[in-house]
Amino acid sequence: MKRLVLAVVVLLAFLSPALAQEQPQEPPQADRSATGGAQTLEDIMKRQRGEAVDYDFRRNATGDPDSAAGMTNQLGTLGGVSDPELWRALRFGSADITVSSGGKEATVLMQDGGMRWLEIRNGPLKTYGAYLLAGTLAFLVLFYLLRGRIRIDGEKTGQTITRFKMIERFGHWLLAGSFILLAVTGLIVLFGRVAIIPLLGKDAYAPIALASKWVHNNVSWAFMLGLVMVFVMWVVHNIPNKTDLKWIAVGGGLLKKGVHPPAKKFNFGQKMIFWGVIVLGASISASGISLLFPFDFPMFAKTFEILNNLGLPQLVGLGTLPTELAPHEEMQYAQLWHTIVAFLMIAMILAHIYIGSVGMEGAYDAMGSGEVELQWAREHHGLWVKEVEEAQRKSEAPGKNAVPAE
Repeated sequence: MKRLVLAVVVLLAFLSPALAQEQPQEPPQADRSATGGAQTLEDIMKRQRGEAVDYDFRRNATGDPDSAAGMTNQLGTLGGVSDPELWRALRFGSADITVSSGGKEATVLMQDGGMRWLEIRNGPLKTYGAYLLAGTLAFLVLFYLLRGRIRIDGEKTGQTITRFKMIERFGHWLLAGSFILLAVTGLIVLFGRVAIIPLLGKDAYAPIALASKWVHNNVSWAFMLGLVMVFVMWVVHNIPNKTDLKWIAVGGGLLKKGVHPPAKKFNFGQKMIFWGVIVLGASISASGISLLFPFDFPMFAKTFEILNNLGLPQLVGLGTLPTELAPHEEMQYAQLWHTIVAFLMIAMILAHIYIGSVGMEGAYDAMGSGEVELQWAREHHGLWVKEVEEAQRKSEAPGKNAVPAE
């Protein structure tokens, strides 16, 4: 009898692989909800049987480290975190890391978003930024060739009127000069590897890059001071009003000779430049401070939360933005945003420089000496000239003290 039982057992052992091959039924889809998305016993059994295994649980989930035993208690009742799961948790920032010093940023041992940041910075950011600046320059050259320089149409009077006071010109040039330095040094750092090193070599580029970084970091404070000065001095003159509609209707007279819409101290085009500089300048200053003091001024997690609550990302098809960011991700977003805003400002300032120099006769004098040809002022800022002349008449009236013109 014992021999018969033994023979049956041996026979079943030989037949079991064949029976398994004859019945290739697919087991039901494993329910991983109980394991926090980690692999199940069924996953392990399928792999041992040589069957296809859905590895999405490895790519899309890190398990639940909180329900597993600690690394010092690998044989606990709940088991320990396997090495692959530990590295996955480190990569996606879900591992429980404790450090003795350095703050939260020191707990980030691996950071998956770093490669995405690098690809964006070295790919579309550089490419489209270069296209924007090249396209702006090409447009300005084409506009000059087609329109020519905007001349003073009327007969020059030989008289001048004070356009900007010394303090106003100082604030403007402090802002403009610092921005030019920031733009040049920023472009040197961003495009150094692709544009400068191939021409000069690494040894020659190294001191240029070091000097550019030092200038960029320190001149930024002058830019922020100039931004505040310009805002305080000119915000009252840059509030939109119904006069701007007439300027918009004729394109400011830029497209057709002899057209001079009425304007006060600043026309609508200048107001757009003003508010563009203020809004973009404030934004680039905020991201710049975040970069100057790494990990101390996180901006984007809270910003993304506000945007999600407003529904703006969903409105443009971006879905829900992440609201829990590692310290290094905050820095990466700050660097990308800083560069994007910088490209927009550079393009805008190129147009401003053009119209204030070669693009329009007499425009540079406003920020050069502060005195402009009276006929130029009447053509481009006629309402402002009337205000100044009216103020002068009142000041010259008997019993009145003299009041200097703006």
